[in-house]
This record gives sequence, C-alpha cells and structure tokens, in this order.
Amino acid sequence: MQIFTMTKRALANLVGKPATLMYPATPAKQYEISRGHVIIAIEDCIYCGNCQRHCVSQAIVVDREARTWEIDRLRCIICGVCAEVCPKDCIFMEPDYPPSTTGTAMEFVQGPPAPPKAEKKPKAEE
Repeated sequence: MQIFTMTKRALANLVGKPATLMYPATPAKQYEISRGHVIIAIEDCIYCGNCQRHCVSQAIVVDREARTWEIDRLRCIICGVCAEVCPKDCIFMEPDYPPSTTGTAMEFVQGPPAPPKAEKKPKAEE
C-alpha cells in the first residue's frame, strides 16, 4: 500500500507550489533587524586596514599600496564589526540584500586610479 502513498506524494509535488521562495523573482521579506550586507563608500576610504584586522571571518582584504579594497561575500558573516571600527565611517550595513549574481564570489572595489607614470624620454642621438 506504500506505492499509493508515494504516488500521492509525487503527484502533489508535481502540481503544487514550490516549498521555497522563488528569489529573485519574488523578493524576500525584509525584517527590521536584518543586517543585509556591507557597503563601502570607497571615495572616503583611507585604506587604513582596520576593517581587515577586525574582520572575524577574514573576508576583507585591503591593499594600501595598490589602493584596493576587496570583500569575499561568501565568507562574510555580516557581523558589522568592520562598520564599527572604521575611523572614517565609510563602511556601513545596508538592510537590503544584494541582487543575485553569477560568476566569482569576490567583488572587487577599486579606489581612485593611480596617477599616470611619467614616461622616460629616450636620449637624443647625435
């Protein structure tokens, strides 16, 4: 008799609604206490590295010389410590979820471009 129970369950799953929310087609419900995700105003960043040193999950990488700031969104546990220790308040938590993406897990955020290097002039041959 278990074949009838299994058939009933299979047919109910075929014609019924999915048990999960179809994100991003149906937006997720936003709660007031949700932390969302980390946002940085890169133009205000001084690349001090406080966020990298205090990041619990080591998801943030700051390179002072190259003036780059990177976050691995799959490693980030959204604790908000980086936003608390930022001296310039350029990192903050936005209570909205980022849109779904395809590709790599790393999101690269670059700082201002480096000034152009002076070209060496060739010596004049006499």
